[in-house]
Amino acid sequence: MEKLRRAVSEIAYSRDRSKLSSLHRSLLPLLSLASSVYGLALSLRHHLYRSRLFSKRRLPVPVISVGNLTWGGNGKTPMVEFIAALLADSGISPLILTRGYAGGDEARMLQRHLLGKPAKVGVGANRAVTAAAFIEKYGYRDLRNRGCLKGGSTDHKMGEKAESNDQICFDHCSEEIGAAILDDGMQHWQLLRDLDIVMVNGLCPWGNHQLLPLGPLREPLTALGRANIAVIHNADLVSEQTLASIESAIREFNKSIKVLFTKMAPSYFFEVVNMNSIIPLEAVSNNVVLCVSAIGSADAFVKSVEKLGAIHVERLDFSDHHLFQTMEIDMIKKQLEDLESKFSSRPTVIVTEKDYDRDPEILKHLSPYKALALSARLQFIPHKGCSGICFKNLLEELLQVKLTGVPYI
Repeated sequence: MEKLRRAVSEIAYSRDRSKLSSLHRSLLPLLSLASSVYGLALSLRHHLYRSRLFSKRRLPVPVISVGNLTWGGNGKTPMVEFIAALLADSGISPLILTRGYAGGDEARMLQRHLLGKPAKVGVGANRAVTAAAFIEKYGYRDLRNRGCLKGGSTDHKMGEKAESNDQICFDHCSEEIGAAILDDGMQHWQLLRDLDIVMVNGLCPWGNHQLLPLGPLREPLTALGRANIAVIHNADLVSEQTLASIESAIREFNKSIKVLFTKMAPSYFFEVVNMNSIIPLEAVSNNVVLCVSAIGSADAFVKSVEKLGAIHVERLDFSDHHLFQTMEIDMIKKQLEDLESKFSSRPTVIVTEKDYDRDPEILKHLSPYKALALSARLQFIPHKGCSGICFKNLLEELLQVKLTGVPYI
């Protein structure tokens, strides 16, 4: 199954079919048929929502959707974390609504990174039902009505306004949900949203421009017209010319969209046997490194590690959300042994935090080789006079928190 997933991914991001192997070309008819069926189902679903045969639900709090048009590696989860931390630090308790893919790695990483902040993570395929359960439990604060508190305590019930003034409400009601963040929400039409953010991987934005499974597109590029903000991720790893080309392609479908640029900034390493350890990035300088990952964009991860000064970097990629098995741990150790023999130096394994959070226990079996997890955070890259401040201002406008002329974010 893993080999099949890799083959499909290679086809999806190949621009020249003549360079595909005979095995890959043999899959093309089946993938083309499946892609056509997917496109028809997508069109039907669109029609059912437009004709209101399928209903959309509005939450009593603003909804920020973070999504993409292609599978994996677009920086959705780091962006969700960035927004959640921004809101939480402003006294607004966000509810993150995530589907919870195989392994639950993203949800666990979000919970770990946001520990101690008034942020909640709700996991479930039906995000509307998950949101309703959390709002019933914690209540909500209606930012549209100038910070008015609703529900969530013994003094107020769902639907009743708080009698206290706005300032007291903002200062003391951090448990009440003030906003929802829809993780991977571009194709989740069941919930109405107030802001749509589409993440684009600068390293490989659209692949072969085909719909799933023949290509990586979940929707045609015309869906960019629904978005309010486009964020080109991994912008530090591509040329200015490439960024300009991607931005131009986006504006073909949405002339008024705000386009911002982000990157993943490595912070430190920690040992997989001790997540509380903090190891400086310089620790891999002049070392032999094996990058092992099961993420959407392994290229970005490997390029980031290469920048840290290792004398030799090799990689072993698996499909996104892949759960490592014992036989694969043995395969990784065999590759490490080969590297040790070749360089007469014991190599270091580096994984992403997402890989760590998927199954930290199995990674401990890489001993006696040292296994490190790379901790990184999303950062905005200033471009054309616009940076993270622009993004912050857009959120301020959305959430209507400039109640007295003093922003809360």
